Amino acid sequence: MEMRNNEKGLKRQLLSLIFFLCVSEVRTETFRYVVTEETGSGFFVTNIAKDLRLEADKLSARQARIISEGKKQYFQLDRSTGDLFIQEKIDREELCGQIDPCLVHFEILLQNPLQSYRAEVSVCDINDHSPVFLNNEFILKISESTMPGNRFLLESAQDLDVGNNSLQNYSIGSNDYFQIYTRDRSDGRKSAELVLDKPLDREEKPEISFILLAIDGGSPPRSGSAQIRVIVLDINDNNPVFSRLLYKVQVLENRPEDYLLASVSATDLDEGINGEISYSIIQNSEENRQTFKINPITGEIRLKRPLDFEDRGNYEIDVQGMDGGGLSAHCKVLVQVLDMNDNAPEVTITSHTSSISENSQPGTVIALFHVRDRDSGDNGKIVCSIEDNLPFTVRTVLKNSYSLMTESTLDRERQSEYNIRITAQDLGSPSLATAVTIIVTISDINDNSPVFNETSYTLYITENNGPGIQIGKVGAIDSDSEQNAKVTYSLLPDEVGSLPVLSYISVNSENGNVYALRSMDYEQIRSFQVAVRATDGGSPSLSSEVIVRVVIVDANDNAPFILYPLQNSSSPANDLVPRSAETGYLVTKVVTVDGDSGQNSWLSYQLLKATDPGLFSVGSQNGEIRTTRPLNERDSFKQKLHILARDNGEPPLSTTATLNLLVLDRFSNAYMQISEVPSEEEKDSTLTMYLVIALATISFIFLFSVVLFVVIKVCKRRNFSEKYNSSCGYFYGSNGFPSNLIDVSGTGTLSQTYQYEVCLTNGSGNSEFTFLRPIIPRFPAQNSEIDMVRDNDFLHGSHAGVQKESVSQERTSACVD
Repeated sequence: MEMRNNEKGLKRQLLSLIFFLCVSEVRTETFRYVVTEETGSGFFVTNIAKDLRLEADKLSARQARIISEGKKQYFQLDRSTGDLFIQEKIDREELCGQIDPCLVHFEILLQNPLQSYRAEVSVCDINDHSPVFLNNEFILKISESTMPGNRFLLESAQDLDVGNNSLQNYSIGSNDYFQIYTRDRSDGRKSAELVLDKPLDREEKPEISFILLAIDGGSPPRSGSAQIRVIVLDINDNNPVFSRLLYKVQVLENRPEDYLLASVSATDLDEGINGEISYSIIQNSEENRQTFKINPITGEIRLKRPLDFEDRGNYEIDVQGMDGGGLSAHCKVLVQVLDMNDNAPEVTITSHTSSISENSQPGTVIALFHVRDRDSGDNGKIVCSIEDNLPFTVRTVLKNSYSLMTESTLDRERQSEYNIRITAQDLGSPSLATAVTIIVTISDINDNSPVFNETSYTLYITENNGPGIQIGKVGAIDSDSEQNAKVTYSLLPDEVGSLPVLSYISVNSENGNVYALRSMDYEQIRSFQVAVRATDGGSPSLSSEVIVRVVIVDANDNAPFILYPLQNSSSPANDLVPRSAETGYLVTKVVTVDGDSGQNSWLSYQLLKATDPGLFSVGSQNGEIRTTRPLNERDSFKQKLHILARDNGEPPLSTTATLNLLVLDRFSNAYMQISEVPSEEEKDSTLTMYLVIALATISFIFLFSVVLFVVIKVCKRRNFSEKYNSSCGYFYGSNGFPSNLIDVSGTGTLSQTYQYEVCLTNGSGNSEFTFLRPIIPRFPAQNSEIDMVRDNDFLHGSHAGVQKESVSQERTSACVD
């Protein structure tokens, strides 16, 4: 049987090892490995580089390191190869006690970029401890009347190993009365029960002794032994009987001393001393002895001290009831301790810096602190945090160890002091929290240059100002403090024109007021710019510059100046105008400039006076002089114009120009025509003659219209032959022209005599002219050249007005229907 158990134990151990090795190859969030306890230093565990899927040289470049939980460093990482070795021998019993599996946690930390991987190593137990009984001898008092099959619970042996290497079974030495059975307890341990195999006979054998062996499942197995002495008592034929064989009790931790957990009760049918039952706790470990007590008469089980879930969560109490005759019965009391969230997290500041410079790099450690919560489960899980919107963060260094460090750059100008409240809060219900406050002062450095209120300044000053007046102000502020924030102003050396800038303006070094040092003239200089420097008082000092543009505002202190025609010339200029000029003919242009600018230089022109006011006009904006109608023979040869040029200033300034114009028939003999300019008396007599001729012409046209009207009325009543119904008939005279043509003479621009036919349609009772067209008579063949010349003259007659010629009479004929 023992060999069979050993083989089963070896198989289970091998399967467990294969399972853990398989699990360790699975790539999850936590890397898992398996080692055996008591393995010597330098034992190879795994290759971290392969597990992380990195090249071996990457581990060294990224400064890989192992961060273990606990005080001892059991493992060592070779960065060059990525191999993980055991650095210190591991004693599983010292590390984990009875906890199975026994896990060693550590973190694999990589830098640049920062990465962390969780790993755990399962420490496999080896059979390095033998089972041990607390007492070397057990004395059992058994009545001789005890029937075969009765069971007697023996004290369990202790084995520090776990799993298959722990205690597996019990055995006893050879005897005629008892057998041993092994049973499993609820806490995972194994207990021994002694079973009476045949009745006892005190008279035959009053005491029986044999060896009790406790055997574990290791390979090879280990064992421990104790001596059992069975004292056979005189007959007592009724055993005590408990009302319940198993009592289950749940109790909250922190119950006070003497708190009643449970009451056990047993009865005995015997009388007298054989029926009196006393209660006691057996299988009593040292911990149970210090924690529980039982009233031997009433069976009440009470606390000797408050229970603490953080120390232990379950207890198993074996209670024995024994009568006066030595007969006993047993029951079990299971105590389950319920956890309460009765421990707030504890925060211990281990290191603290009260002041840091504002140029500290992100990642600068401000404080180191440790947190602890004695509760378990969610009640013992802690979350550390600080207030939001702070340039700090909390990082985990080791398990339950944290560091407070800067997360971003600091700026004293935004905030000079921080009250950092670190809160450690567990996840219990209700949750408990502990907070500590760390005050951090930010020290100033001269890291801010003065900043001007504006990116550039434009100052305005009206010309002709008085020296010494303030024309503006510049201002700069420095976000630093104390001496680092004291700002002074200065002008940078420069020149304006041929003079240094300091001769034009100055700046007050304390308040930035800008003053003009001399009177400005817009016509000499319209604007200039200078650089103003603002320097703080730090060491080293910082400065910034701004461009100040000084604009001289124009005043209307310059009248318009006429460039053409020049007014100060010794001999006046004369512009020539052809008499054939049409309406809108550009005669000349008045050219004027104004030394001012803006609306002070906006010029307008006006015709003040002219020899013939209706003949010429001047453009109000451009000064162009144009004819307003065609020129004729009556227009004076010499025209004189007075032009006013005025600006738009306040008040406006103006200048007058005089312009002489000569009207010529042709430019080829302009000199002769200029010499023949008529006097003022001749021009008056000519004008009178023109008026008389015009009056006579108007009277003649009126009489001619009346006669023509009468003729048309008479012609309408005549009946002509059929060939003259829609056209006119021509009768030629002795000179070769039709005799029925009306001869009309005029003085128009045509240079030849032309004949026109006035034709009326049939039935034109209103005597309306239907058309007026030239008549080309049928000249003899010898006159064809004359016809061609006349036709050309007719077609190009509009160009004959350039020279003054005599106009021959024209004859027109009217034919009436």
